[in-house]
Amino acid sequence: MISEDIHLTNTHTPIQSIDEPFFKSLSIRLSIKREDLNDKEIQGNKWLKLKTNLELAKQQGYKNLLTFGGCYSNHIYATAAAGRRFGFNTIGIIRGPEPEQLSPTLNFALQAGMQLHFINRLDYRNIHNAEIQQRIIKQFLPAYIIPEGGSNQLAVGSCADYAKTLPADYDVISCACGTGGTLAGLIKGSDNSKSILGIPVLKGAEFLFEDISNFLNTEVSADEPNNWTLNTNYHFGGYAKSSAELEDFIVEFYHNHSIKLEPVYTGKMMYALYDLIKKGYFKKNSRILAIHSGGIQGLDGFPELKKRLE
Repeated sequence: MISEDIHLTNTHTPIQSIDEPFFKSLSIRLSIKREDLNDKEIQGNKWLKLKTNLELAKQQGYKNLLTFGGCYSNHIYATAAAGRRFGFNTIGIIRGPEPEQLSPTLNFALQAGMQLHFINRLDYRNIHNAEIQQRIIKQFLPAYIIPEGGSNQLAVGSCADYAKTLPADYDVISCACGTGGTLAGLIKGSDNSKSILGIPVLKGAEFLFEDISNFLNTEVSADEPNNWTLNTNYHFGGYAKSSAELEDFIVEFYHNHSIKLEPVYTGKMMYALYDLIKKGYFKKNSRILAIHSGGIQGLDGFPELKKRLE
């Protein structure tokens, strides 16, 4: 249970129907769970992942939170905001050399009080190596360590609890994937009658099949639960990569439905769902629920697109 001083006031977010003429011809119903509305800063699935970690850090007496991410990380943004709001010091281990000009995400984190520590990309790729991690973080200890993207077993459990609150009358639940923790929670918290579809936003994200299986404490084998899958075809070149086609889709979607998406996560997920519906991927009469995982701050990294959505 989250303590009274670690909570959000708006956790009851709406489900909005997405109506398109070609959906009706296929008898497809698509809706979106508006987790972008739960908070302006600790938004969407980032709150779901952080809340139990924040509670445990508080219970264990930690004053410092230490985590990892890139220059456009929603997790870095949300952790910095959570530290400021709930009284933690925050340290961000950032992938790559310090840029001459900080990204909007890192600017916000700095203003929120996060201490930024930049490391080379090779060390960052090996950050899960205990020796390398200890060498990098020892100067900041004692600190409560939150992994990249906020994905650990506590986060998966929290997302599983969230999945149990979703309406039962959906056949497919979908979300964008970075580290796979949210999708693992949706799988864990949903009954086997549901089909869970993840849309990875990284290029070459096949490794997520194994990572998600590890979160679920299952092995990659023929006996693995078969109610979930990943479609790795909608990364648009890789993490934080975009295209004119994707951005045109985001603008049109906003004009039609008054819902903002961004090109890092949610834009790719919704584009994928539209494309898969057109291609007949889903069974006729399918009821699909897309999880809007927030991250609208990501639009700050795409100023021309943001301007088109005003």
